[in-house]
Amino acid sequence: MITNKKPRSSDTDSNYMRDDRTEMSEEDDRSPPSDSIANGSCLTRTCTPGSGSGSGSGSSSIPEYAAPYPDRVLENVLENVLWFLTSRKDRNAASLVCRSWYRVEAMTRSDLFIGNCYAVSPERATSRFTRVRSVTLKGKPRFADFNLMPPNWGAHFAPWVSATAKAYPWLEKIHLKRMSVTDDDLDLLAESFSGFKELVLVCCDGFGTSGLAAVASKCRQLKVLDLIESEVSDDEVDWIMCFPDTETCLESLIFDCVECLVDFDALERLVVRSPSLKKLRLNRFVSIGQLYRLMVRAPQLTHLGTGSFSPSEDVAQGELELDYVSAFAACKSLVCLSGFREIVPDCLPAIYPVCANLTSLNFSYANISAEQLKPIISNCHKLQTFWVLDSICDEGLQAVATTCKELRELRVFPFDAREDIEGPVSEVGLQAISEGCRKLQSILYFCQRMTNAAVIAMSKNCPDLVVFRLCIMGRHRPDHVTGKPMDEGFGAIVMNCKKLTRLAVSGLLTDTAFAYIGKYGKIVRTLSVAFAGDSDMGLKYVLEGCPRLQKLEIRDSPFGDTALLSGLHHYYNMRFLWMSACRLSHQGCQQIAQALPHLVVEVIKHEDVVHMDDYADTLYMYRSLAGRRHDVPQFVSIL
Repeated sequence: MITNKKPRSSDTDSNYMRDDRTEMSEEDDRSPPSDSIANGSCLTRTCTPGSGSGSGSGSSSIPEYAAPYPDRVLENVLENVLWFLTSRKDRNAASLVCRSWYRVEAMTRSDLFIGNCYAVSPERATSRFTRVRSVTLKGKPRFADFNLMPPNWGAHFAPWVSATAKAYPWLEKIHLKRMSVTDDDLDLLAESFSGFKELVLVCCDGFGTSGLAAVASKCRQLKVLDLIESEVSDDEVDWIMCFPDTETCLESLIFDCVECLVDFDALERLVVRSPSLKKLRLNRFVSIGQLYRLMVRAPQLTHLGTGSFSPSEDVAQGELELDYVSAFAACKSLVCLSGFREIVPDCLPAIYPVCANLTSLNFSYANISAEQLKPIISNCHKLQTFWVLDSICDEGLQAVATTCKELRELRVFPFDAREDIEGPVSEVGLQAISEGCRKLQSILYFCQRMTNAAVIAMSKNCPDLVVFRLCIMGRHRPDHVTGKPMDEGFGAIVMNCKKLTRLAVSGLLTDTAFAYIGKYGKIVRTLSVAFAGDSDMGLKYVLEGCPRLQKLEIRDSPFGDTALLSGLHHYYNMRFLWMSACRLSHQGCQQIAQALPHLVVEVIKHEDVVHMDDYADTLYMYRSLAGRRHDVPQFVSIL
């Protein structure tokens, strides 16, 4: 029995980029830098007074829309136009047409997206958008997942929950990513929103089981409680027992990241009382025998996280004799399977009956071999999303390529993140995938060795790629066959993949690779760079050549002040720029702050970093309508 629970970051993987296993998309509609709070979105129309959740009257009702126009016809026309605008990009553009459109767009927006919690103050957001029913907030930048940001940096949920509690008592949904959330925040949330239905916490921290207990006990209409890659402290409160004793509205319950025991009998009763439950992801403390009991009581599940997928330590003989195959066979609606936290490979045949129907399979915690994977993957003809450890080797990826012709997304994570080992996957597996899975749109691939030829083949075989993230572990590794830089491979990706919006580069790269990105990456919105580049020209090519660039993440690269200053024309159009362990001086950072006064320029100091000359440890800058934040820790200087 092997435990594969991995933190989102660790000392062993601090020198390369690693993806957290999260589901909230990083690819967002591009939004203009305007006073329209450009990171908002509306997905549904909400124009009828009193249509909110909760009691439907009094303080929990959405206020009636008082039209600011004498011409009622104009108001109706605008509302009907906005009915068709479902993306953030379209709605933001509409809000810039004129003052009338600006006002009506704000009045008809029900879903609010804030891509950076410091981009606008809670008070400003709630005063403009008065009829919001769903809020999505993002806090820390992604590099916080790699131990590149000191703890207690910020991104506190407290001011947001306080403001929304006053402004939106009818609020139904809150989605948070990389936010600092306390038990008091969750208690206020549960007390304030009488009709609250959906809470999703992705990569959040600061809260514990006491806060979850408040949500479970007080949010009587709760449909979704998803805890994804979040850090939850054990307050010795069994939050599962706090759900109502009556029938619940639960449709999704995800708690696979919670590192503490739950009362299984209470969980079983909760599943029985939740006839609408479709998604259930269990933590590693739930044994395969307990999983069997839950599956028998909830055959309607469409998404299942299996927990440990191994017998409990004090397993009884009866648990070994359970008919797991029949339990899985009875779940005829199952399309998404994950978990396998402490897998016993002998139990894998139990999932054979559902393989033919799966569209998503997550083995990113399962240390299985190619031989163990083959009988499973050979039946997964409908599979569109596959996450796996590199323990399956190139042979396992070849099996995937043979069967999974509908594959759209592939993520291959490292089982052993050390640089000085001979990795089990290589260009052989990547080329096989490109030849067999030609509908691929997104790939994250960790490996120790790669060739330009394999990457070029992928660019030609998979032209629909939107996301390409190749993480060659180890610093400055060239094409391991020719010994040349990986410039031509990444150049082919940006040249041939016309839909590419997200790119992560690694390996030995010269300025030539960045020249390719600047010349051909015209719609790239997110770029991640690690241990790459020759000089300031590399970054200059990108900043001058990628007009739609929104998020730029750079670490341990030779870019300095000249490169930084070359992007002055573009920084107001970007959501953020992160540069750590580069060659930026404090004077260069100060020049940016003086030239762009409406940009927040933070210089972060790390205690464990040896300070060299006048170089800044980390630069993090972002656009903001709120200006300098008020919760600045001592290790952060805002210029």
